[in-house]
Amino acid sequence: MTRTKTRITEYIPKHILLLIIISQFCCTSLWFAGNGVMDELIQVYHLDASVLSFLTSAVQFGFILGTFVFAVFTISDRYSPSKVFMVSAFLAALFNCGLVIKGQSLTLLLILRFLTGFFLAGIYPVGMKIAADYYNQGLGKALGFLVGALVLGTAFPHLLSNITQHLPWETVIYTTSILSVLGGCLIFFFVPNGPFRKSSIKVDFTVLFKLFKNKAFKAAAFGYFGHMWELYAFWAFTPILIKTYNQMHPEAVLNISFISFLVIGSGCLSCAFSGIWSKQFGVKRSAFYILLVSAICCIVSPLSFYINSEVIFVAFLIFWGLVVVADSPLFSTLVAHNTAAETKGSALTIVNCIGFIITIISIQTLGFLQSMISNPTVIYLILAIGPIFGLVALKSKHKENESQLV
Repeated sequence: MTRTKTRITEYIPKHILLLIIISQFCCTSLWFAGNGVMDELIQVYHLDASVLSFLTSAVQFGFILGTFVFAVFTISDRYSPSKVFMVSAFLAALFNCGLVIKGQSLTLLLILRFLTGFFLAGIYPVGMKIAADYYNQGLGKALGFLVGALVLGTAFPHLLSNITQHLPWETVIYTTSILSVLGGCLIFFFVPNGPFRKSSIKVDFTVLFKLFKNKAFKAAAFGYFGHMWELYAFWAFTPILIKTYNQMHPEAVLNISFISFLVIGSGCLSCAFSGIWSKQFGVKRSAFYILLVSAICCIVSPLSFYINSEVIFVAFLIFWGLVVVADSPLFSTLVAHNTAAETKGSALTIVNCIGFIITIISIQTLGFLQSMISNPTVIYLILAIGPIFGLVALKSKHKENESQLV
């Protein structure tokens, strides 16, 4: 059986992974499209500056509900993942474009971001499902490149905002929506169902409970949850981190949009390399040490604001941006390896769902602390809670399943 699977993997066209990566990048550029033009949204729609956490969380809420619906109804396991990906990409692009409607209220803006997030649930985890259907062997490496595409797509609106600063702000919204449609078409027309796909023929409402009875799966999922507590809060507040440094050092002239792109986008490199490293050092072990370094970054973050050197401060943020997401494809690999083929899509989706519920809490916690604590440099210490929790989960011993958690 193993030989047969290896032969199938060898005959998979090399362009398949490239197309999945490009499509994932194109579609996930919608994620922070609102953040890329946040200042313009605040000005045009006369909003309070505090809406950053609410508009970001609206996308997360939509993604959470979307992943829950997709997982409960086992959509990507019952239907062609490529078709699910394309339909989701088109609808997400449509609701993203709604941001340019003039004269709308904050409520409508939140609904539009929520619906964009809902259909992103048919893009990110479904993209991983498609990759898992093609790459049974070397899945960690494939997911490393795939999550790297997500990271670059997430950072792209910040770069786009910087490039198009002399153009209407709507340019960022239109561009990201067009990219999403392109990504959906690439998957639908050029990436058919993978050779390792096993279709689930009916809805199984008990699948979520069955998954967490597997202790190796649960350890991988809990490690991922700790990782997610830190990740999106760090990404959402990266512009605030840079803005705070500029305010504390009047001589500093850091370009917030461009540096935010560098910090967030740098993670695409570490995701790609972590997938390669894991083949040599083991997936679980690599995830553990990356999460440990990320926790250390959270703990020392207050000191970085007092460094009287823009270069060192930016270097620290870029390093943090590298390690904060490098373990993401590793956790997804552990989740995929510790579940049956016919429930793999649902497993990846429900873990994403719970993980993003956690991001809501951490983002809102940072927003609350920002308004309550006069010294903004210390609020990022709270992010260390997640990685520490994840480290404990990964360190736990499960005798009957330890061999599975590679």
